[in-house]
Amino acid sequence: MLDQAIEWLAPRPGGRYCDATVGMGGHTRALLERSAPDGRVIGLDRDASALAIARAELEPYGDRLTLVHARFSQARDVLEQMGAVPVDGFLVDLGVSSPQLDRPERGFSFRLDGPLDMRMDATGGGETAAELLRRVDEGELERILRDYGEERHAKRVARFIVEARQREAIDTTGQLAAIVARAVPGRERGKNPATRTFQALRIMVNEELDELERFLAVAADCLSPGGRLVIIAFHSLEDRIVKYRLRALAARGGATPPVLRLLTKHVVVPTNDERVRNRRSRSAHLRAAERL
Repeated sequence: MLDQAIEWLAPRPGGRYCDATVGMGGHTRALLERSAPDGRVIGLDRDASALAIARAELEPYGDRLTLVHARFSQARDVLEQMGAVPVDGFLVDLGVSSPQLDRPERGFSFRLDGPLDMRMDATGGGETAAELLRRVDEGELERILRDYGEERHAKRVARFIVEARQREAIDTTGQLAAIVARAVPGRERGKNPATRTFQALRIMVNEELDELERFLAVAADCLSPGGRLVIIAFHSLEDRIVKYRLRALAARGGATPPVLRLLTKHVVVPTNDERVRNRRSRSAHLRAAERL
């Protein structure tokens, strides 16, 4: 949703912006181009390999761009250390990136066999999805699948996984996908039966919902008056958190005055053309707000 994101963010020459999830740098490049000749962008990403690629691709923009290896929940700390608060806009593109999905060694995809990793930042240690599956009991695994994957068959899938790991360690994406395929009764049209299980484990491994809550708790304080916040979510759990948090910050009539004005009364979705060009954009939901 590049065009829509940039349209709602409305970058201008001389502005200062934070792309808190740089990825491969597509949104960052658009921000730099629209804020030329003297706009500045601070870009964050927790994936060191993606950041290295973005650094090489965006090198022509010189000192107008600063890239930092950090989680988007750390945005305020990074910006304050740089003396870059307030900013004129925040852009956050949640979820997993295409390069992460397309590289089997990252362990995100049930379509490509590889080590069951799923960490967005493999340089910082932390628990892999395989290690998580080895330590959690059946009840906790059921909760993870239900709460983070919205898996209707969470109890059955958890039982199949626990039974399978008693026979052998579940160390690859192919093993896990095969177990879930046996566990899930029937098939949803157009959806792999492992989709929800992989989503749930990825969210748990990377603390994605906690990261989002931490960011939303501080983002408005980092915006200048008239500064904009644009967030793209890719599943209902993320979008629900964004929707209610933005509404709370824009609410009138309470003891605390509103700090945001909602720009998008309803969620913005990709155009039909974009859905055809990029199937992975189909679940994208964009919301935007402006600092009062």
